[in-house]
Amino acid sequence: MIPLAVLEQIIDASGAAPRIEVMLPIGVRRRQLAVRTLLAGMCLAHADHRPAHLTRVHQALTSLPENDQRRLGVIADWKHGPHRLTCRQTERTFGLVAAALAEDEPGGLPSGRLQSICDDLLEASVPEELKDASSSLAVDWTDLESFSRPPPARGGPCADPEAWWGHRKNNLLRSQDELFYGWYLSAGIMMRDENGPAVPEFARRATLSSPRHDPVRAFAPVLTAMPAAGIPLGDVLSDSGYAHRDADAWAVPLRAAGARLVQDLHPHDRGPKGTHHGAIIANGNLYCPCTPRTLPELGPLARTATSQQAADHDRQTAELARYKLGRLTADDADGYHRVACPAAMGKIRCPLRPSSMTLDRGRPEILTPPEHPQACCTQQTLTVPPEVNAKTAQKHDYPSAAHRRSYARRTGAERGFATAKDPASNDISRGWCRLMGLAPLMLFTVTLLVVRNQRILAAWNARQQENQRRAAAGLPPKTRKRRRKTLAALASAPP
Repeated sequence: MIPLAVLEQIIDASGAAPRIEVMLPIGVRRRQLAVRTLLAGMCLAHADHRPAHLTRVHQALTSLPENDQRRLGVIADWKHGPHRLTCRQTERTFGLVAAALAEDEPGGLPSGRLQSICDDLLEASVPEELKDASSSLAVDWTDLESFSRPPPARGGPCADPEAWWGHRKNNLLRSQDELFYGWYLSAGIMMRDENGPAVPEFARRATLSSPRHDPVRAFAPVLTAMPAAGIPLGDVLSDSGYAHRDADAWAVPLRAAGARLVQDLHPHDRGPKGTHHGAIIANGNLYCPCTPRTLPELGPLARTATSQQAADHDRQTAELARYKLGRLTADDADGYHRVACPAAMGKIRCPLRPSSMTLDRGRPEILTPPEHPQACCTQQTLTVPPEVNAKTAQKHDYPSAAHRRSYARRTGAERGFATAKDPASNDISRGWCRLMGLAPLMLFTVTLLVVRNQRILAAWNARQQENQRRAAAGLPPKTRKRRRKTLAALASAPP
């Protein structure tokens, strides 16, 4: 159980309660339930593994010790004596908060004030000493089913008209996606920096959007607003669902905000995709026009690859890197940069660059240079405009070993959603929250992530203390056992 004092400290640090209070209408009679107490009750309900029901919020508040109830206003002195908070008062205050934070004309996206409140609550749940532990984020979206039944097939209203039909993956043998009626939950989970120490996987940002809207376009403004709040963006790890969007929807605004993209490329974006002044455009880079054809067509390493296959794949990607045009400058204010021929940079031997022919023969050699060389072969440098590789350019060459090791951190997004969908704690499947509309559901979801962050922090602190104890005793740090067994291991096991 997370202590009440910790949850109150998070709410106070976020500054959310007073900002919401000033938005609420002033009635004839003073409200007994303050917004600060309401937020604390929502967090308490999640911390006690209760579903996101207002009756459970009321139960969490009324089950506190009497001195805490009086301090929070759950028990207040009225004209005829002490009065305990009622369910109706809880519903009234929550309804006022949801109405104040909702859009004036609901459209399936959170209002700016709702998103700001949720951002501040999540950021306040990260301890100060760990805020700068990493600047890398693993991002993804998942399904969040509405309690409402879908609209009738013949047309007509339903209880949650802002929600809509979305697609989600299933765990069945068939590969088709299945439909659900509800929302897309997007989240950014803090991951360790490349070659950096491990960090607790906190949820730093989250948003909710109707499937009528693209979840990538809905989440990009949330991430690009982080630098303005004093939180620099580092590596942003995403799958091909993000990389396959138009460059203006994801890659361009993230790079403008200072992010370094580490992403899987969609099969339609892999391989050669045209030329720029003779140089081959492939996998986010420019390559020599005489690059062996099989190298730019390399795909990512299969999950079932053996160690020998992985070594062969890494050797091929290392050879491909020799044919890549080398970057000479960083992007200027307009997004332009300059590159040079790989032979001019001493990576390969080419007769068109006589100085490169003096290099040792361990480098690849162009045996048949083009009869009519283009600008990439004749000029000393080449200017690359921002629209070239705007969607596919990223931190590491794709699909190199360095990219594979860096991209492996993206699984933190899956673990983040797994902890939110764990039936042993707060399972956000249908029925978890029975309120309709984006604002109520997003408030409950974000307070759940706040509580989830505290659970992650408690487990992290316990693990660090255990490692310190083992180090004092001269023992190595405790490692996690690999539970997955492959078919090859089972087949080779003795009967």
